[in-house]
Amino acid sequence: MNTKRQLRVGIIGAGHFGRFHALKAAANPRELLVGLYDPDPSRAALVAGEAGCAPAATLEDLLSNVEAVIVAAPAEYHYALASQALDAGKHVLVEKPIAATREEAQKLAACALKNQKILQVGHLLRYSAEHRAITERITAPLYIEATRIAPYKPRGTDVSVILDLMIHDLDLVLAIVDSPIASIDAIGAAVSSPHEDIANARVRFENGCVATITASRISLKTERRMRIFSQEGYLSADFMERKLSFISRERGLPLPGTGGYRREATSWKDHDNLSAEHDAFAASCLDGAPVLVDAEAGIRALDAALRVTESITEARKTMELSGLIKL
Repeated sequence: MNTKRQLRVGIIGAGHFGRFHALKAAANPRELLVGLYDPDPSRAALVAGEAGCAPAATLEDLLSNVEAVIVAAPAEYHYALASQALDAGKHVLVEKPIAATREEAQKLAACALKNQKILQVGHLLRYSAEHRAITERITAPLYIEATRIAPYKPRGTDVSVILDLMIHDLDLVLAIVDSPIASIDAIGAAVSSPHEDIANARVRFENGCVATITASRISLKTERRMRIFSQEGYLSADFMERKLSFISRERGLPLPGTGGYRREATSWKDHDNLSAEHDAFAASCLDGAPVLVDAEAGIRALDAALRVTESITEARKTMELSGLIKL
C-alpha cells in the first residue's frame, strides 16, 4: 500500500452531514480535500473555510478537480448528483439511503458498473465497533429485536423515520441474516411532521428468522438496543452504554444452575465510525480493497425501508376501509 498517495476528494452538500464529511476528509491522511459544492454559496463558503478547502462555484468545477466525491445532499438528489459524478469518471460515496426510489438505486448501481468506479453507500454503523462485536458472536440468528428511539429534532424530517433512523437497523439486520426477506408487516404514524415519526416493523426472512424493529423520533429519551436469539446463544447490546452481554456455552464465566451456559460481559471503546468509513472509501479507491457497503447492500436496505413504508400505507388503508380511522 502506498501511504503517500492521497485521494483527491470533493464534498457535495454543505449541510449537517456534509460539514462532518468535510472535516473528516480534511483530517484523513489518505484523503486530500480539494473543494466543496453547495447550491447555497454562503453555506458552501462557511463550511469550506472551516475545513480548509475552496468552495466550488459549480458542480462541474468541483468534478473537474477531484478523483472522488462524497454526496451529502438530501436523498431526493442522490441519484442525479451521484450519477453525474460517476459519468464524469469519479468514485462516489453517497450518504444513505442510496437513492429515493428502487429504480434510481438500480440505475445508480448500473452507472457505477458501466464506468468501473467505486460506489459506496454511507450506512455508517457497518463500520462501528458494536457491529463487529455482534458479528463476531452471532452467525445464525433466530429472532432479533431492535429499538432506536430519540427525542424530536427538526433535522431529518424531510423523510420518514423509516429512512431517517430505522434504515440503520434494517441494514444491520440484513447484514446479519443471510436470507431474503419473505414478508414485512408494519405500522406507523406521523405525529410531528408530514411523514411517519414512529414505526414498528416485523420482518420475516425465508430462513425462518424474524426481526422486530422499532424506530421513533418523538420519544422523551434516546435509546439504541438490540437483542438477538441465535443458535450460538443470546446476545444483548446497549449501543448507548457501549455494553454487550452474551450467554452461550462457549464464552465467558460459568452461570450456575443453567446446565453449562456461560455469560460474557464486554464493552467497546469510543470509535469514530465516520473516520472509519472514510478510511474504507480511500482504501477501496486507492488500493482496490473490497467495498464493505456496496450498491447491492444499499439497494437491499432501501428496498426493505420502502417495503416497511408500503406496509404501513396498506395497513392504514385497511383501517380506513373498516372505519377505524379517517385519512
